[in-house]
This record gives sequence, C-alpha cells and structure tokens, in this order.
Amino acid sequence: MRSDVPYSPVGEGLGMREFWLYVWLRRAAVVAAHVTGLGLTLTVSLLSRPGTSLFSWHPVCMSVAYCLCMTEGVLLFSVEGALFCFRSRNGKIRLHWFCQALALIAAATGLGFMVASKNVSQRSHLVSWHSLLGVCTLAATVLQAACGMCVLFPKLLRPSSPPRLKLYHATCGLVVYLLATATVMLAMFSDWFQATVRGVAWWAFLLLPLFPALVVMTQITNAYLPRKKITT
Repeated sequence: MRSDVPYSPVGEGLGMREFWLYVWLRRAAVVAAHVTGLGLTLTVSLLSRPGTSLFSWHPVCMSVAYCLCMTEGVLLFSVEGALFCFRSRNGKIRLHWFCQALALIAAATGLGFMVASKNVSQRSHLVSWHSLLGVCTLAATVLQAACGMCVLFPKLLRPSSPPRLKLYHATCGLVVYLLATATVMLAMFSDWFQATVRGVAWWAFLLLPLFPALVVMTQITNAYLPRKKITT
C-alpha cells in the first residue's frame, strides 16, 4: 500500500520521547538565536559609543542591519520560536519584507558613515578583508532584495518566472546571511574592536555570530529538504 502523504526526513527514526526532546532543543536554539542577535546589537552599540565620531555609527548601523533585522526577518518563519506568531503567512511575509528593508537601509547608512569617516580622516578605502567582504555582502543583499521582489510580485518575470523561485530566494538568502556572518566575524579583527575588547571576551564575541548562523542554516535547509513519500 502506498501513501501520498509527504514528510520531511528531519527527526526520522526518533521515538516519541526523543522527538519531543528534539523539538524542545530546536525551540531553545531559536530563542537563543533571538537573544544572541539582540545581545550582539546592543553590546556593539554600547561599545561604539554612537555620536562620538562618524565611525561610531558604522558598527551600530551594521549590527542593527545584520545581527538584528536580518536575523529576525528570517527567524520569524520558524515554527519553533518565532517572536511574532501570525496565523496568516501573508502577515509573516509583510513583516519579513519590513525587516529586510530596514536591514538594507541600515546597512546603506552604515556604509555611508564609513565612507564619510575615511574621507574626513583621509584614509584609504577597501584595504582590509572586512571592508572587501562587507561590500560584497551589501551587493549580495541588494541582489537578494531584487530576487525577493520577484517572489513577492511574480508577474515581474512572467512568462519566464522559474518554478522554483522561492527555493532560489531562500538559498540565496542563506548565502547572504553566511556572508554577513563572516563579515561580522572579520570586524572582530579590526584595530577598533581589538582595542576595545580583549582576552576571553574577544573570543566569545568572535564565536557568538556563528550560533544564529547555524540556526538560520538549519531552518532553511530543513524547510527545503527534498521530501519523500511514506511507503508501506
């Protein structure tokens, strides 16, 4: 007898007790990702002392863009620990777009402050791995936003709209998030951050961005895993 009910292979082979333990662990991980993103944003904002210089606004804007807005924009689709529990998927999509638009605006503003700061101090642009990868991340964010526009308004691509556009959008979004995570981690090696944070705290800051990235990667891959059919 063959059943047409699809299922995800995630959690396959687990007993009832192990299954619920797995569910609660995933919920705890998502909640911890929320806390980590918000904590990183607040801590970086405090360390940068916004308003003391043009540069001080750069880490504030970038942490708000990628550690907070982009993270929340992705995690709100999580069924385990989303902060905004909309019944309607359309509500989640609107909030997702709002978060991503804020992320793009904040990132562009942060780039503007960095360019202005280096122009005032007459320092060269794009001389570090952090700055080079940061520009690539911002460019990828713009392209991802354009891809999201095509998902939101599929008529823009018709009749050539690919059938798996949502899958491509999610995959590209994961790539952008991983690029942003790498850029944030490279920022920890900057002279400003190493002069501000030292010792064990520096290592903690270096590793913390990896946790939300792991949660986001797990969420996206689980949502788009190839689905099988139950056969008996």
